[in-house]
Amino acid sequence: MTDLPRKAVVRSAKLATVPLGFAGRTALGLGKRIGGRPAELVAAELQARTAEQLFQVLGELKGGAMKFGQALSIFEAALPEEMAGPYRAMLTKLQDSAPPMPTSSVHAVLRADLGTQWRSNFRSFGDHPVASASIGQVHRGVWADGREVAVKIQYPGAGAALMSDLRQLSRMAKMTAGWIPGMDLGPILEELRDRMAEELDYRLEADNQAAFAAAFADDADFCIPKLVRGTQHVIVSEWVDGRPLSEIIREGTQAERDEAAQLYLEFLLAGPAESGLLHADPHPGNFRITPDGRLGVVDFGAVNRLPDGMPPELGRLLTAGLEGGSDAVLAGLREAGFVKPSIEMDAERLLTYLEPFIAPLRSDEFTFTRAWLRGVFAHINDPRQPNYVLAYKLNLPPEYLLIHRVWSGGIGVLSQLGGTVRGRETVDAFLPGANLPPVGDLPRPARADDSDA
Repeated sequence: MTDLPRKAVVRSAKLATVPLGFAGRTALGLGKRIGGRPAELVAAELQARTAEQLFQVLGELKGGAMKFGQALSIFEAALPEEMAGPYRAMLTKLQDSAPPMPTSSVHAVLRADLGTQWRSNFRSFGDHPVASASIGQVHRGVWADGREVAVKIQYPGAGAALMSDLRQLSRMAKMTAGWIPGMDLGPILEELRDRMAEELDYRLEADNQAAFAAAFADDADFCIPKLVRGTQHVIVSEWVDGRPLSEIIREGTQAERDEAAQLYLEFLLAGPAESGLLHADPHPGNFRITPDGRLGVVDFGAVNRLPDGMPPELGRLLTAGLEGGSDAVLAGLREAGFVKPSIEMDAERLLTYLEPFIAPLRSDEFTFTRAWLRGVFAHINDPRQPNYVLAYKLNLPPEYLLIHRVWSGGIGVLSQLGGTVRGRETVDAFLPGANLPPVGDLPRPARADDSDA
């Protein structure tokens, strides 16, 4: 069991062990190959050991480093299978668990936030955590009134760890700012700092959870646990039984994958529509399928406040893209701040570049797969593609930071699930500004070789 390392020099040194460890294992592997072991076996062993170390280091650091690891676990679906295989189990493990903090630290936080007689609030309390996250871990207990509860406890020093990791990120971003002419990184980093600071105050998270629970009370499709108690470092809420999405990703039937994927997609859009809040932490550890078939949702630390629902500009842009209106798409992206006034851009090339993100809405149903996501990443990241340079001309307005986080991460989770969803129906129902034309009326989509001239 480990406490969270707080000093920046300690955290940086631990992160440095990942590439150093890989280099050492590579040298060892070369020696084994010279000694006669087959190259394939040596490579597999090296990847397995590196994956294990990656889990250990990111899990112990928690904070922003673990958030990075959880993001990796979502996007492993986009990696080539031969590369992703050895890392998938370890990275996915970060979605649900990490090395726990000592019991003495757990009790110290409970004493500080619930009082010296904190045990009187519980009929029973499990000292061993049942789940771990980037800035806290979850214990199971029974509240004094008999309700089974989840007790989320923040790691001591989580604030210092998050800010340290963010400073490291800021330094890296400043170094790369000149490489991306269309991107204004300053406002994005400021927005990120504000959001991280909010996540550290569990009282704000408790308010978010209470708002979600009220909006979806007795809902037929979604289960939001009711808040029992919320303090700065502790949240107590009703326990939600269910099968984690990570388990369905690992071993679910196709029918289970389809149902989970549809509910997951609907919640990402229904949250803003029904509660004015967007759940902005899409990794599978925060979702489960309850015994009665609903989608259980936990962890409301990262939330985007959208009192009027999702921005209607997004619905209008999707509609214009499906209709082939390249000029309207470019004009809309300029108006929303995704293309800065000083940046010149060809509208047709832009629509071609965006086509993979529009494609899932060109049919009534769409199946997200790892292979499809790998194709998307190849399309937008291959420097041989004529539209590759467009990525460096696009900006991310800070008000869209969490929306981007949700949809990029959400697509990764859907691709891991491999589920078939009714995307058009869901978008039409919940996304303001969307007026999707009938499938039969859609023009031929733009292709990369259409704009090679």
